[in-house]
Amino acid sequence: MNIMLFHSTYGLRPAVRAAADRLRSAGHEVWTPDLFDGRTFETVEDGMAFKEEIGKDELLRRAVLAAAPYSERGLVYAGFSLGASIAQTLALGDEKARGLLLLHGTSDLAPNTSVDDLPVQLHVAEPDPFETDDWLSAWYLQMGRAGADVEVYRYAGAGHLYTDPELPDYDEEAAEATWRVALGFLDSL
Repeated sequence: MNIMLFHSTYGLRPAVRAAADRLRSAGHEVWTPDLFDGRTFETVEDGMAFKEEIGKDELLRRAVLAAAPYSERGLVYAGFSLGASIAQTLALGDEKARGLLLLHGTSDLAPNTSVDDLPVQLHVAEPDPFETDDWLSAWYLQMGRAGADVEVYRYAGAGHLYTDPELPDYDEEAAEATWRVALGFLDSL
């Protein structure tokens, strides 16, 4: 599978590269574009401030440019938190998208979004301050109405970015469970 993997608001950190390596070792081709031009951050607040400085439209432009050379192959879009919201936006706008793997995040859907049975898998903490129960319920219903085939996995007690071993949110058990399920999802596409 060809996978475009987007980083979180922390930037292109070692955990993103390690995730890409894990996917590659499972036989996938993976690209990890750096939407922050080499900048990484120690706190969510610093990363969010930089994201605001760049602007949502510019981040999406960078993501589209990164994916464009490979989109004809039929990409699986994937991402962590902020990167998941970017991956979702691109996947829902790419008729050749093969799947969508969301780790720790979702995004608003544009009105009249429509896809043809796009396979989507979401992995989030429970509870998650950025992905509340009400938000996730509404998101799930909207994705279903848009035509996506959605699976949601929740991890009780894990922190928001629980797959990053360098962050306080890290939860080894939840992270390993996520990767087991995600790799099965990718193999099914």
